Amino acid sequence: MGIFSFLSKEKKESLDKGLEKSNQNFFSRLGKAVAGKSKVDEEVLDELEEILISSDVGVDTTLKIIERIEGRVARDKYLNANELDSILKEEIASLLEENQSEDVSGFAIPAQHRPYIILVVGVNGVGKTTTIGKLASQYRQQGYQVVLGAADTFRAAAVDQLKLWGERVGVPVVSHGMNTDPSAVAFDSVKQAVEQKADVVIVDTAGRLHTKVNLMNELSKIKRVMQKFIPEAPHEILLVLDGSTGQNAFIQAQEFTKATDVTALAITKLDGTAKGGVVIGISDQFKIPVKFIGVGEKVGDLQAFNKMEFVDSLFKKLD
Repeated sequence: MGIFSFLSKEKKESLDKGLEKSNQNFFSRLGKAVAGKSKVDEEVLDELEEILISSDVGVDTTLKIIERIEGRVARDKYLNANELDSILKEEIASLLEENQSEDVSGFAIPAQHRPYIILVVGVNGVGKTTTIGKLASQYRQQGYQVVLGAADTFRAAAVDQLKLWGERVGVPVVSHGMNTDPSAVAFDSVKQAVEQKADVVIVDTAGRLHTKVNLMNELSKIKRVMQKFIPEAPHEILLVLDGSTGQNAFIQAQEFTKATDVTALAITKLDGTAKGGVVIGISDQFKIPVKFIGVGEKVGDLQAFNKMEFVDSLFKKLD
């Protein structure tokens, strides 16, 4: 099971399977880098740097990891090349610990915020609406009353998809249809949640990376109308990123964090890629908590992110 074991057996197996491509790609290449080497030398570190960057950990985070390992080589004078995998595991775990002092609460809803309002942002195609549906399902399983708001009114498909999720999960969806005012949808979503004493409101928003000013204005208007009912709303702005896009996910994170106060991240589609390192880089570079990761198609494959379990699964063949 590994040295960090907090998830249920089923969740852990799902996480292991979801990160399998990243695991196999990374460590097959790492094995070749240290083959025939007796110690961690400059050549090994150069190859490790290349592996990390090509795994979409990101240049800045890669250099940080390499510096840490160089520091250990200098301190210990001699490091066996066969120990590089465990050293790397320790340093990545340490880096994630520093970036997030504690794991965010996942599917728990703070008792002082009812309804708890989540505004979901992200470009089209990252799995935003599907993520919202899976969130709603898991909140429902925990006994929470949920209201969904279809405020991505620029795409009929987004509105229809959210309605389908509402029917499937058994939660109400507030919708005014396509080409309507997103802020009006947000207003009615919060209004209905307050009237029905719901626990959670999840509002979808337009996934267009239009100009930063337009995006900022649109999201600001949505927030203002929510605050007529709940002054501190939204309690969370969740940015959904597609992990399989690698560096494009970094660019999207940059754009959205400039446009609005993103408070949490969901990184999806990690099961279909060997670029799982993107989670490490994004966590390090943006200092925004990764709250959820998507490691499969099933509802339960959207998991609350636990940094130690993530590292354990990424390195699972080394235990």
